[in-house]
Amino acid sequence: MASFLMLYSTTDGHTVEICRRLRQRIEAGGHQVTLLPLADAPASSAGLEAFDRIVIGASIRYGRHGKPVAEFIQRHRALLERKPNAFFSVNLVARKPEKNTPQTNPYLKKFLRRVRWQPKQAAVFAGKLDYPRYGWLDRAIIRFIMRITGGPTDPTSTTEFTDWTRVDAFAEELCRHDCMNG
Repeated sequence: MASFLMLYSTTDGHTVEICRRLRQRIEAGGHQVTLLPLADAPASSAGLEAFDRIVIGASIRYGRHGKPVAEFIQRHRALLERKPNAFFSVNLVARKPEKNTPQTNPYLKKFLRRVRWQPKQAAVFAGKLDYPRYGWLDRAIIRFIMRITGGPTDPTSTTEFTDWTRVDAFAEELCRHDCMNG
């Protein structure tokens, strides 16, 4: 049995939903998972050492992962490189089949280049478009982006693009120790 630390950074809550699904599947595989918002992660590398594996999930808003995600990775890069680790990105561009893998998702590729880190395991999941939940300005900006990228624009709609079968498959990969050792 391995102990996982699963950290998340979310804008509208969907990344934590994906984390909960991953946790459920990983725990069903006989492992222990501690799920925390990135802001509540142990401040020192010593606190992170207590876990066998570290998984980080982060959402995108307006083409960028949150600054705290990059700061956490840069601060703990040496530890992350020593331990089995994984990173997954949640973004709406991943709703397109040609942009839903770590090799083809422009936001994930750009982020990993910027932080100069290569996780041992990576995934990309399409997120959830929830217009009623957004404030006026976010709704207007996201509708504009969806209009130019061919996505849904009905301001009263909610569309979940997440492929939960792929989330489950990622959980299975995370459970396999050999995969996490890179």
